[in-house]
Amino acid sequence: MNKPTTIRVALLDLYEGQVNEGMRCIRDILSQYSKANNINLVCTEFDVRLKCQFPNLDFDIYISSGGPGSPLVNGLEWERLYFEWVSMLEQYNRSEQGPKKHVYFICHSFQLAVQYFDVAKVTKRKSTAFGVFPVHVLPGGEGEPIFNGLQDPFYAVDSRNYQVVEPDHERIEKKGAAILAIEKERPHVPLERAIMGLRFNDYMVGTQFHPEADAPGMSRYLQRPDKKQMVINNHGLEKWKSMIEQLNDPDKILFTYSHILPNFLDMALGVKQNTAASFKL
Repeated sequence: MNKPTTIRVALLDLYEGQVNEGMRCIRDILSQYSKANNINLVCTEFDVRLKCQFPNLDFDIYISSGGPGSPLVNGLEWERLYFEWVSMLEQYNRSEQGPKKHVYFICHSFQLAVQYFDVAKVTKRKSTAFGVFPVHVLPGGEGEPIFNGLQDPFYAVDSRNYQVVEPDHERIEKKGAAILAIEKERPHVPLERAIMGLRFNDYMVGTQFHPEADAPGMSRYLQRPDKKQMVINNHGLEKWKSMIEQLNDPDKILFTYSHILPNFLDMALGVKQNTAASFKL
């Protein structure tokens, strides 16, 4: 690859000013990737929900974060502008203009993208999904670049009150999209398994889970007395113990963290080698 001297990354912040681990984790991955590949990654952040800030077409790569609250479109100004931003990138990528713009949608952003492309339904869950869970790759996800090097199933951090279900298979096929992965199988629960990953087109992909979640940081976060008590109050002591144990398993969150977003960056930049092994975890 003939590396450009500088790669410009737009990071869309959907956390609405709330303290979170997601943005820090994404920044860390970009910094690690930059050092591992000797690329000058310049990241600019945009406050989407509080300030209605959106990037233009001057960026090479776009990552749109998770965030709190309901993802169901409610006619807010920032939502309208968000869909206009997706449409702008979609139209650009359809044109004959030069290097395509790759986008990664995380959790809340993923649910918004599902509504924009109208390929499935977004509904409220009966209970909160919170923890480290297995993610199962579907045939549509075999050979998917962002899953390069991962096992089936792989493990990811899940934190959501909403879910993506009831895919419109005819529309998905017509758009050239693909369902990449679904949540863990629960034979004792008579509910449809939620979609955990979708490729919307050649340049736009997203996941319901948080690929940016880093195990050491999350472990420290969950061991804070206030956060530990919050998890125990809402989910029980066993859930808290299980999360701490799984966060420290090198084959679970550590592995997902070092692969998915680095794979996405590889794909967006046309890098052939797998950079995950270069990450210092």
